[in-house]
Amino acid sequence: MNYKNENIMPVFFSSDDNYLPFLAVSIRSLIDNLSSGRRCHIHILNNGLNDASVRRVLDMATDRVQISLVDVSHKIAPLAEKLDLRDYYTISIYFRLFIASLFPQYHRAIYLDADIAVNGDITELYEMPLGNRLVAAIPDAVIASCPLYQSYATDGVGIPYQRYFNSGVMLMNLDQFRLQQIEKKFVYLLNTYHFETVCPDQDYLNVLCRDQVLYLDKGWNKMAIDDQYDGVPNLIHYNNFFKPWQIDNVCYKDYFWTYAERTSFIDEIRAIREECRHHIAAAHRKGVKNLNRSVNRIVASDCNFRRVLARDAIPDYISAEAVYEA
Repeated sequence: MNYKNENIMPVFFSSDDNYLPFLAVSIRSLIDNLSSGRRCHIHILNNGLNDASVRRVLDMATDRVQISLVDVSHKIAPLAEKLDLRDYYTISIYFRLFIASLFPQYHRAIYLDADIAVNGDITELYEMPLGNRLVAAIPDAVIASCPLYQSYATDGVGIPYQRYFNSGVMLMNLDQFRLQQIEKKFVYLLNTYHFETVCPDQDYLNVLCRDQVLYLDKGWNKMAIDDQYDGVPNLIHYNNFFKPWQIDNVCYKDYFWTYAERTSFIDEIRAIREECRHHIAAAHRKGVKNLNRSVNRIVASDCNFRRVLARDAIPDYISAEAVYEA
């Protein structure tokens, strides 16, 4: 299939009320850099949003960019009590796992986290040849940044850290997601084992997409952990604790603030930054300490992804009964 000729490019975000200002920055940057010949439909996955704030996001739509809300409550509610979370994460991080079943009309789609600045035309990402691979993504630079996190990927999740990808930027092969029952396999694993995680949806996706990943240049998901990149990255990801609305010394922060100035949320974002000045450093120290403690516990556990799935294979086919009865 020639994706250059598809009329509309589907792009998905997930958000809750707290992230709407930063989602607006991401959407502003995407629109500003979208090629003139491309039409795009942005879908915001959610389970309830503030009407007034989300209206300001929806009003960012243009003649070529449609923006819609997608309520995934019916998908997430039966699983909510079993979903593992930590720190600032909310259940919205899991929404991406349901895109394929919610949108059977799409063959592929781009998923982006809401803490991203888009500096290039994501049409180039959308049109990349995937073959039968499940996703195109980028190895996680935070995971690769220190031996403890490397051990988490390799010994806890069972994925060599050099191949453990970040799920905040993905080109998703939705046909293969449906064919290989990725959603059902996720629910099966969740119900059967309820693994403890530090990168919740990301760990599941790495396990389920193992050996079926097209690895891209890091400029398609340049994390703000450092500025080691030749030129301007296509996408800058302010993930983990590297958020310019919380701290000042974040790489590529100027791009975020340039796009933020072009949204109706700039005053709120500035107020958030001012509030964070007084307490965020201590919160980050606590967050890192808790994260490291969790990593050590999971790596040593007999019930982590690597040890369990070395013993118990994920079924190739999972019936609806097996999913709901697990």
